[in-house]
Amino acid sequence: MQRYKELLLSTLNAHRDAYIRPLAELAQIDTHDIGHGIEGGLEAKGQEYLRELFKKMDPRSISAENLTEGVIQKAIARYQEGNPGHDYTNRYNLYAQFKGGGPKSIMFNGHMDTMSPGDESAWTVPPYGAVIRNGKMYGLGVCDMKAGLMASIMAVQLLKDAGIPLPCTVTISSVCDEEGGGNGSIVAAMGGQKADAVVVCEPTQGELLIAHMGFIFFHVEVEGIAVHSGRKTDGVNAIDKAVRIIHALNDLEHDWLLRYKHPLLPPPSGNVGVIGGGKAGSTVPDYCSFKTCVHYHPGTMSRDQVIADYRRAIDLCCDGDAFLRDHRPRVSIYQSGGPFEMEAGHPLVSSFKAAWNTVFDTPLCITGSASGCDSRIWRGIADCPTIQYGPGALQQCHAVDEYVDIEEYLQAIRVYAHLILEWGQG
Repeated sequence: MQRYKELLLSTLNAHRDAYIRPLAELAQIDTHDIGHGIEGGLEAKGQEYLRELFKKMDPRSISAENLTEGVIQKAIARYQEGNPGHDYTNRYNLYAQFKGGGPKSIMFNGHMDTMSPGDESAWTVPPYGAVIRNGKMYGLGVCDMKAGLMASIMAVQLLKDAGIPLPCTVTISSVCDEEGGGNGSIVAAMGGQKADAVVVCEPTQGELLIAHMGFIFFHVEVEGIAVHSGRKTDGVNAIDKAVRIIHALNDLEHDWLLRYKHPLLPPPSGNVGVIGGGKAGSTVPDYCSFKTCVHYHPGTMSRDQVIADYRRAIDLCCDGDAFLRDHRPRVSIYQSGGPFEMEAGHPLVSSFKAAWNTVFDTPLCITGSASGCDSRIWRGIADCPTIQYGPGALQQCHAVDEYVDIEEYLQAIRVYAHLILEWGQG
C-alpha cells in the first residue's frame, strides 16, 4: 500500500539495529544437519531462540510439532514425498500465529537447519560469528536461510512498530530437516498447517520464483571380477562398466534436452557427483558405485517417468554388454522431491508485484529455479497458493564464507510487510 510506504520506511530506519540484531543472534547458533539429517540435527537451540523472540511479539499462539517417521511414511505412500530413516531426536517445527483483522491468512515458511560448516579452516570468518563487514553479514546459514526466516518475523514486528494493524492472520513456520529433503515442511503440511497464501523465504537474489525443478538422487552400484592387473583379461573392471553406464545416462540427458522445454527453467539434467571403486592400481576392481542427482520439469515430466527413463537407459546399456547382461547394477534412490509451479496470473503473484513496486523502482523479474526447495510441499501437499522470495543469492548457499547483504535483508522486511498489507486488504 503506497500510503504506508514512507511510514514503514521511516520506522525501519528508526529501528534498523533492532531488526539486524536478531538475525546476528540466530546466525550465532549452530543448527546444522548431521549427514543431511539422516543422523540428526541441531535445530532445537535455534527453535528455542525463536520461541523466546515470538513471546515478546504477543502472538495469538505458539506451538511445536515433533518430526516423526510415521508421518514421513504416510507422505511417501500418498504423495511420493519424504525421505525415510532420519534421526528426529529433539527435532521439531515451531509455529507462531499473529491474528489479523480480516478473514484472509498468509504463511511465511523458513527452515532452521543449515548445512555443516565442513572444513572450518577454509573460512576466513568464524562460521558462527555473524561478522559484519562491508555491509555484509557472514555466517553459516545466514543466507540459507536464516535471513529470509528472520525477515518474515521482522516484517510482523515492523508493522507493529509502525502502529499498523495486521489486515490478515500471519503465521511463521520454522521447520527442521529441509536440507535433508524437506521432511520438516512435509510434517507441517501433513499435520494441517496451511494458509490462503504461502511465501517460502529461500534466497532468490531479488527475483520472484514461481517454479522449480524436481530432484531425484540415484545410487548405482556396479560389480566386476577382481584379478591381478597383469591378468586383466581374466577379470571384469567394474569402473569401466560404471563409465559405460554413465555414458548411457548422458545420452538420456541429451534426449531429454531435445524433448522437454520450460519457459522459466533450464533443461532437465543429471549430474554424477560422487564415484568410487577399486583398491589398488595393480588390481582389477570388482566394485564401483556412483551417485547422481537428476533435475526434472513440472508438468511435462513426473517422478515415475524419470525413474522409468533412468532404469530403461541402464537396462538398454546392460543388454548390449556381455557381462552386465547377467550382472545388472543395483539402482536405489536415497533422496527425492517433486517439482513446483505456480500460476503467474494468481492474485498472490499480483499482490507480490504490488508490494515489490511499492518498495522498488526497478521491474520485478519472475522466473524459476533449478534447485528444489519446500515450495513444492506447500503447493503439492498443503494445496496452498505458493511463491518463493527471500534475501540472498543461490551462489551463497552451502558456500564457504556464506553471507547476506544487510540492505537486501532490510529490503526483504519491507517487501514482506507490504505483501501482508496487499494480500490482507486485497
